Amino acid sequence: MKRQLKYPFWLRRFFLFFTIIGPGLITASADNDAPGIATYSISGAKYGYGFLWIIVLITIGEVLVQEMAARMGAVTGKGTADLIRERFGVRTSAFAMACLLLANIGTTLAQFAGVAAVGELFGISRYITVPLAGLFIGLIILRGNYKSIEKILLVLCLSAFSYVITVFVIKPDWGIILKDALTPTIKFETDYLLAVLAVIGTTITPWGIFYLQASVADKGTDLKDYNHTRLDVMVGSVWGNIISAFIIITTAATLYPKGILVNSAEEAALALSPLAGSFSSILFSVGMLGASLLAVSVLPLSTTYAMCEAFGFERGLNRGVKDAPVFYSIFVGIMLISMLFVLIPGLPLFQLMLLSQSVNAILLPVILILVLILVNDRNIMGKWTNKRFANVLGYALTGLIFIATLALLVGEFLPSA
Repeated sequence: MKRQLKYPFWLRRFFLFFTIIGPGLITASADNDAPGIATYSISGAKYGYGFLWIIVLITIGEVLVQEMAARMGAVTGKGTADLIRERFGVRTSAFAMACLLLANIGTTLAQFAGVAAVGELFGISRYITVPLAGLFIGLIILRGNYKSIEKILLVLCLSAFSYVITVFVIKPDWGIILKDALTPTIKFETDYLLAVLAVIGTTITPWGIFYLQASVADKGTDLKDYNHTRLDVMVGSVWGNIISAFIIITTAATLYPKGILVNSAEEAALALSPLAGSFSSILFSVGMLGASLLAVSVLPLSTTYAMCEAFGFERGLNRGVKDAPVFYSIFVGIMLISMLFVLIPGLPLFQLMLLSQSVNAILLPVILILVLILVNDRNIMGKWTNKRFANVLGYALTGLIFIATLALLVGEFLPSA
């Protein structure tokens, strides 16, 4: 009889954690996409470490929102769009889907733009990198099932480690970082407030809510194991925002002291080279490539899940192309449209990115209100409705985002106001 090896308790818990992680970590990691990296880079270069305390607050908000979405997915076995259609009717569902489709095509386009930008930093044409990225992601999604695709997406999440390594290469002053991260500094300036909103908007997103709930439902999470799912969401949100903080630290430690302002993530990567060495610049670029590939996978999937749920089509990565033709057709369609737009010479990609973020900003408070109504409906959630504290935080967050959204719209469309 073979003797069974006994592993230490801490090692068993470590292995257990890696069997649990999935939707929560993937969703939070995909938030650090090309527009997100650009937002954090610009903020760090312009405001230094003084922007870090906002990341601390946003982490709390993201944990709250993503946990509600995951809980609804586990309890009902349905996605957000499915529940919106059943509870509020076709009109509300159609409006939400139209906004989500427009915003997500624009944001998916931004991810392909990120892939193109990284390729061009290394002297490779976008006409090579963009089609290759599209083919790579398309084959993964079309030929895999949920478990195999989840593993590949988790591997892509590892690219975020490049930002951790970059910071340790730069060697910033951790005492100042900790002090600024725990000391709120508010500037009542238009640019500063818009930067705060941009960070909120790139961290807590409508597509993130739709994707997380749909993937938890698709995974078939049992309520007996919901504590594992909650842990995945919490760890994923915290980890995603730690990476956001490291991106800010990278540009705050190098570009901010020199007064170097950047307008994009690729500009930040180029500016790092003479200040922190070419290795830091390469690591920064690798992180952006991995994040863009991850988001290129997740964003079209979130839209595809939502559209199929809203209009009653078969959906899910565990179904084949023949069993869910509309699901895979929408996915391929979003990918192709986004790729073709990025390959158009002279297209104003930055303006398109702003448009997609504006639509996201308009949609987010609406989705949050619908989610709060759904998660407190005992007919849907039974005993799994929100606690009072979660509701207070949820509605306060929604109110804050609504006010910030008005500020964004005034800032973008009425700049002279």
